[in-house]
Amino acid sequence: MVPHPREELFSVLVVDDHPLLREAIAARLRSMGAGTVYEAASVAEARARAQANGPCDLAILDLGLPDGSGLDLVTELRSLGWNRLVVLASSDDPYAVRSAFQAGAQAYLLKSASAAVVTDGVKRVLDGGVYADPTVAPLLATGTRVPGTDNTPRELSAREVEVLQLVADGQSNKEIGEALSLSALTVKSHLSRIGRKLGTGDRAQMVALAMRAGVIR
Repeated sequence: MVPHPREELFSVLVVDDHPLLREAIAARLRSMGAGTVYEAASVAEARARAQANGPCDLAILDLGLPDGSGLDLVTELRSLGWNRLVVLASSDDPYAVRSAFQAGAQAYLLKSASAAVVTDGVKRVLDGGVYADPTVAPLLATGTRVPGTDNTPRELSAREVEVLQLVADGQSNKEIGEALSLSALTVKSHLSRIGRKLGTGDRAQMVALAMRAGVIR
């Protein structure tokens, strides 16, 4: 289990070519409970850190690095067992946001984000969830078609999208039922249908698929 930042120390890699921003992020993470903070200013340095130290509990990566693609680095780290990757970028372009999630990121934060937003995003990812900066989240909600395991689009009903959004918000079946005036059994049935459409019964994977497709924020 990944340590919760408010309870135990966690390790993190911060990749950004701007020293002041990198140091500010590192300081914020230490205030949240990060015990070990590695820093890198380029793709090459990040690869060296990853090779020397193995996967950290979390990585925060800039997309605009001087010696290569931050998206490629996300994909590379993901393949090496880094399961919690946060992208920190300047662009709020929907294509860039979707590309980051498709590459394997669990969160997309803007460099202009407030300290509170950064903290919320990091906590969500450390808890196994996904997160999109509130500024870009509305740009992703362009439809309700989600690719299944065979990449065939599957239609989610409006109610299923509502349920999935509340799952993404960290609510339990009971809490979802209370919010939508449904029984816990009905909520479970909705989740079962969503799972069949998306090809997974894992709540985190369902949320990640829906977020990457732009169905939920």
